[in-house]
Amino acid sequence: MEDLKVLASSISQIAEEKGISYDTILEVIEQALAAAYKKDNDRRGENIQAKLDPKTGKVKLWQVLEVVDDSMIYSEEELEELKNSFEEKTEKEIPEEEDKKVRFNPKKHIMLKDAKEEKPKIKAGEELVINLKTEEGYGRIAAQTAKQVILQRLKEAERNAILDEYKSKEGEVVSGIVQRLEGTNVFFDIGKALGILVPAEQIPGEIYSVGQRFRLYLTSVESGSRGPTIVLSRSYPKFVTKLFEIEVPEVSAGQVEIKSIAREAGFRTKIAVASTEEGIDPIGAMVGQRGTRVMAVINGLGGEKVDIIQWSDDPDEFISNALAPAKISEVKVEEKGKATAIVPEDQLSLAIGKGGQNVRLAARLTGWKIDVKAEGAKDAEEIEEEGIEEEGIEEEPSKKTKGKDKENKKVKKEAKKEAKEKTKEKKVSKKEVKKKTKKVKE
Repeated sequence: MEDLKVLASSISQIAEEKGISYDTILEVIEQALAAAYKKDNDRRGENIQAKLDPKTGKVKLWQVLEVVDDSMIYSEEELEELKNSFEEKTEKEIPEEEDKKVRFNPKKHIMLKDAKEEKPKIKAGEELVINLKTEEGYGRIAAQTAKQVILQRLKEAERNAILDEYKSKEGEVVSGIVQRLEGTNVFFDIGKALGILVPAEQIPGEIYSVGQRFRLYLTSVESGSRGPTIVLSRSYPKFVTKLFEIEVPEVSAGQVEIKSIAREAGFRTKIAVASTEEGIDPIGAMVGQRGTRVMAVINGLGGEKVDIIQWSDDPDEFISNALAPAKISEVKVEEKGKATAIVPEDQLSLAIGKGGQNVRLAARLTGWKIDVKAEGAKDAEEIEEEGIEEEGIEEEPSKKTKGKDKENKKVKKEAKKEAKEKTKEKKVSKKEVKKKTKKVKE
């Protein structure tokens, strides 16, 4: 048993190296020893179990048999009947009492009368344990036979341990070093495993070189034949939230709450914050002294711009804040989630942003569809009303009684109709003039 004693003494070392629990490795070795015994003694199919004493290297082996009586197994007639009707019957048609029965297998079952010879008080449905003797050379032979099985089982146990560890880290930020580049995919060493950063999860324009260290968002962990597949991201909006949780203690403590976030990775992020406790300035907490906290996040994002704004229950105020750094004169809230922001003419391009980025992110952040207009800009109704006035129809003052307001509306409608008729008449007259000029030329 000297070989097994050496193997047993190295369990702690293997556990530390592989990051697997001591009990898991001991269980793997015991399963391998049982498998080796079955193979060497031509006892495949039997329920053989092993117990290894790590201190002495001694192995105990035993066979487990389920005790059955005649009512628990199929008779020859029942087996024949099942065989003939198997194609016709479905699982629902098989009676419940038949479903509980088993086909007698001498490698797994023992009849009650035979079991009582070994253990008189045993009952049907219990298990009979039969101790097995090992030969003198079993330690050496078993250690050699079990080696490959142990290595295979350890790999499986290591994969499961890594899967469980990183599965618990889903939605968290991890640190990784670029190990290799395969086409557009980047593989990161994140400790005990490799994570993959696909193009869709990369920050546009960001360059990755072997040996560089990055912070990454762990999106998902999936088991595969070659081990767990760990998907990473640097473009996910939640990544920014998690970075602030790391850098800002008030966020992790729940004193400052991140209400919403909108991001265009590599360009700009807008984040709305609110305080859950009086006396705490949420924006000040996020920015930090001399901007140290927000700069740490910006550096982690590769220089991406971050706008931190005050969240508000009031849509007017929230939309106005969301369009920062532009100064907003007025916000007109309309129906169905639409709003119009009025800005000074010199703030129009800033409010809209390059390629409409600022207003687009503000819309995502607030959940409102936002139109930006400069002060003094005329909308369609104003232009139409001016057209009516040009036709020589004057509008009555708007601040009058309800009765006069109705009359004003009727006058406006009639004025619009007259204006339309006049324009039609002008078009018709122009056409007639053209026809007459053509006839004259001919």
